[in-house]
Amino acid sequence: MHLTGTHINYYFVCHRKLWLFANSIQMEHTSDFVEEGNLIHETAYPARSSKYQEIQIEGIKIDFYDAKNKVIHELKKSSKLHQAHLWQLKYYLYVFGKNGIEGVSGILEYPKERETEEVFLSSIDKEEIAVIEKNITEIISSNTCPPIINSSYCKNCSYYDFCYVQE
Repeated sequence: MHLTGTHINYYFVCHRKLWLFANSIQMEHTSDFVEEGNLIHETAYPARSSKYQEIQIEGIKIDFYDAKNKVIHELKKSSKLHQAHLWQLKYYLYVFGKNGIEGVSGILEYPKERETEEVFLSSIDKEEIAVIEKNITEIISSNTCPPIINSSYCKNCSYYDFCYVQE
């Protein structure tokens, strides 16, 4: 199984969410927050879809890749989960490098906040990604779902009802 950017993102957000997603319990389609993120993605830069390429490699999907300048553009709704977004983009850079596409950088964009950040992949990042991949594999192959984390993030999570349902 190839890991996706979603696996990397969820690893940094919540191991329970990661496990549920990887084990085919997917709730994103029921979330207004996910829908809002998709709307921002579609409307923030309308000319991009004709200007940049969509690329799929090893299970990852890059919506906006500027092949001329070798830049991956990753749009996010809010910077609240910045660490997860940063590592998701670094993972994309890692996968590109593994597939012989060298010299690629990234731009993490938060259109609503009018913020951007250039992202590069270091040799230390590559070592960390190997550890992250191993940890993710252990989490998702476990027979036991990780516990609820009770974070402020939980209230906006697409899995909230699943995790907090009272039986």
